[in-house]
Amino acid sequence: MAAVNSFGARTDLTVGGKTFQIFAVDTVDGYERLPFSLKVLLENLLRTEDGKNVTAEQIRALGSWVPEADPDTEIQFTPARVVMQDFTGVPCIVDLATMREAVADLGGDPKRVNPLAPAELVIDHSVIADLFGTENAFERNVEIEYERNGERYQFLRWGQTAFDDFKVVPPGTGIVHQVNIEHLARVTYTRSVVDAETGERSEQAYPDTLVGTDSHTTMVNGLGVLGWGVGGIEAEAAMLGQPVSMLIPRVVGFRLTGAIPTGVTATDVVLTITQILRKHGVVGKFVEFYGEGVGQVPLANRATIGNMSPEFGSTAAMFPIDDVTLDYLRLTGRSDEQVALVEAYAKRQSLWHDAAKEPAYSEYIELDLSTVVPSIAGPRRPQDRIELSRAKGQFEHDLAEYAEKPTLLDATVEGTFPASDPATAAPGDEDRSEDRELQPAGASFPGELQAAHVSHAPQHASNPVKVKGSAGEFTLDHGAVAIAAITSCTNTSNPSVMLAAGLLAKKASEKGLKAKPWVKTTLAPGSKVVTDYYEKAGLMGPLEDLGFYLVGYGCTTCIGNSGPLEDEISEAVQQNDLAVTAVLSGNRNFEGRINPDVKMNYLASPPLVIAYALAGSMNFDFENDPLGQDGSGADVYLKDIWPEASEVQATIDSSISTEMFEHEYASVFDGDERWRNLPTPTGATFEWDGASTYVRKPPYFDGMTLETSPVVDVTGARVLAKLGDSVTTDHISPAGSIKADSPAGRYLTEHGVDRKDFNSYGSRRGNHEVMIRGTFANIRLKNRLLDGVEGGYTRDFTEADGPQAFIYDASERYQAAGTPLVILAGKEYGSGSSRDWAAKGTNLLGVKVVVAESFERIHRSNLIGMGVLPLQFPAGETADSLGLDGTESFDVTGVTALNDGSTPKTVHVVATPTAHSAEGRKPVEFDAVVRIDTPGEADYYRNGGILQYVLRSLVA
Repeated sequence: MAAVNSFGARTDLTVGGKTFQIFAVDTVDGYERLPFSLKVLLENLLRTEDGKNVTAEQIRALGSWVPEADPDTEIQFTPARVVMQDFTGVPCIVDLATMREAVADLGGDPKRVNPLAPAELVIDHSVIADLFGTENAFERNVEIEYERNGERYQFLRWGQTAFDDFKVVPPGTGIVHQVNIEHLARVTYTRSVVDAETGERSEQAYPDTLVGTDSHTTMVNGLGVLGWGVGGIEAEAAMLGQPVSMLIPRVVGFRLTGAIPTGVTATDVVLTITQILRKHGVVGKFVEFYGEGVGQVPLANRATIGNMSPEFGSTAAMFPIDDVTLDYLRLTGRSDEQVALVEAYAKRQSLWHDAAKEPAYSEYIELDLSTVVPSIAGPRRPQDRIELSRAKGQFEHDLAEYAEKPTLLDATVEGTFPASDPATAAPGDEDRSEDRELQPAGASFPGELQAAHVSHAPQHASNPVKVKGSAGEFTLDHGAVAIAAITSCTNTSNPSVMLAAGLLAKKASEKGLKAKPWVKTTLAPGSKVVTDYYEKAGLMGPLEDLGFYLVGYGCTTCIGNSGPLEDEISEAVQQNDLAVTAVLSGNRNFEGRINPDVKMNYLASPPLVIAYALAGSMNFDFENDPLGQDGSGADVYLKDIWPEASEVQATIDSSISTEMFEHEYASVFDGDERWRNLPTPTGATFEWDGASTYVRKPPYFDGMTLETSPVVDVTGARVLAKLGDSVTTDHISPAGSIKADSPAGRYLTEHGVDRKDFNSYGSRRGNHEVMIRGTFANIRLKNRLLDGVEGGYTRDFTEADGPQAFIYDASERYQAAGTPLVILAGKEYGSGSSRDWAAKGTNLLGVKVVVAESFERIHRSNLIGMGVLPLQFPAGETADSLGLDGTESFDVTGVTALNDGSTPKTVHVVATPTAHSAEGRKPVEFDAVVRIDTPGEADYYRNGGILQYVLRSLVA
């Protein structure tokens, strides 16, 4: 509840005989012209105003928002809840468990450590499609998943029972974002509050808002819920009741008109929107859909569009609340009382969509839905949209980049092709979350499609190879579809495309068509409701006839958990350098992400995934090439088996019911027998296993006292790394596979882990020992203390000649000597995805100060949250212009001013040459700007970090 009510916004709303306390946005001048999403933020500030972190000035600034202005006003957003997936959620719960022990050590009650904002975690990122194409594929994949991840699951199972306001959706249930829209999201949230003055208890209603540790948290934007992906530190802060710092954003108004034509899917719409918004540029902005066309967009389609917000670069992609929203809530089993509250609250707070009223927007875009055509996207970026009718020609053009020493065949195409030298994406041009485990470092969203009418495009390369696999002998060539996967929350949440896929499979099966024997066919829905309606519609059989057996309920192919190709196929691909392809109904298709054997990846709707499995190659023209022959020998084309829109709708109407959602979600947190029978520790504190290489107690609270220690100046610090511009959190944070000869690989080997069981950094995020060793270990990191060397290396100045060493090994020696460490960096330090281990690893390596030309906002805040001081070079100065080469010893004075309760604007830095410096060097002095930007951040830093701050508050 707001400690301050400057605008007299607190009032009552009665719905169905029940009265709720609300904070009315119409008490703030200018509210009526605000976009839908900013009204949600306005209510948030009114409800959390405390006169310190949330002030009347911030509220007035939001009310008087200037659409055209660049963001410059920082506000504190307090989400209603936090949603996590298992890769990124484990460290958050590890930290909570560690806080419980620290509270006990300080004489407090460990049971007081609980999420202060409700937190929900869905285990969906660990299932791998190892088995496919068989009836027992799902069961075996889940068994293997438990074998691989037993330690992590035991820990999460303990957390599910130990913490209040923390719920876990067990493995084999669904994908976090689909579970979120179908069950977890409330649209209007309620909680019981106590008036600080009168002691009276009342029920408060407010917009459902959230942050999630996965970029595609934005899927819930389609339901009218404001939320987006963040890093683990922001998620932990939100769980612990701390606000998320953000700038009031620019909001792009996206006007929709017309209706989606027959034969066009939601996937086609979202690929079109992705291309439009990437070209326009929406990084760091909100996108909001409005206009008369909004009412023509089904809720599932809205969720599909919202889901791909990180693909077009926006922070959020909001749809307003309207009758379509209410109908979806009813369909998915929300109570009549909840639906009535959502409607009444939205209308009272001007959050209800009125097509006749147009808010003010920073920028405007328009799309006539009737102009959308069937499309795919690829071969490596979501925004590289290709009209299906031109897909074969585009493939032939793109293949030249992937196929070595081709045999040239005749091909003449004319169309639109990617720029040959695409521009690099702007720094920070990425999502704000932790889920890009398998995306190559530096992968981004550069360039856009450019028109190029080519009369003689590069000719199609051919390298046919005979392969004898389990399905018989066949010929593989460039372009062969090695993986066809119906996967990812983006599309598996959408009944229209899922049932279209099932109906297409039925028609194909009836005509005797089969998937090609080299195609790995997988079906991984986002919730069990999908298989329920497939069964009721009689479509599971036809899907299985074509090889699309259930492989799991989770994020499989889209995040790289596609599992291996058949050995014979993999061997043929590698030995002959074949450019084989994957077609998936996902949202990410970056190079190297989907499968190590697959060079070219294409996003497509679920029915097109099946069509490409039947075709067996990207070198295929659906308009002119037959998919096969029926029983009478007649050619069968895609148009012959493509279901009519009316047939799809009739199947939706007859096969999907509210009872399905009610049944599947009635026991969604209970799990199957495997989950319930996991050997799980009991008690308020976790029983750490000293031999575990997955979950270990981190040292954040070692030696911590109830009283804060005075902030001290930094003296005698040495430079761990000198870095250039646009160093991203991908360069800093551990990600991807663990190499045997790396510090992390050595650690695992020393602890008895076989190379085949190393798993990935993502799966081991609950073990700080592995993660420290992977920090700054990216193979593309360029540390300018070394010449021409890439990777996680530095100079170790604890030795006389300053030899090259792994960054982790040097850090250990510095810390043993009691030497604090410094990072020197250029512009936009920490851009890209917000990753908690980019800051946690920095802290645990012994870094006390980062001096950069400029910071990405969220990483700067995360550094403070981990007790690391962010400093900025004086305006116009750089490390090079000041003559700093990184061999110096650094003293930073003036930091102690924080002990007086104030935050100094600058501190004094002296860089003194050492024995490792060139002769004749003189000390360099400058005043660095202190980038502690809010009172809350200053409190965190005084306490040594956000976790320590919250811990002391709880004990106090």
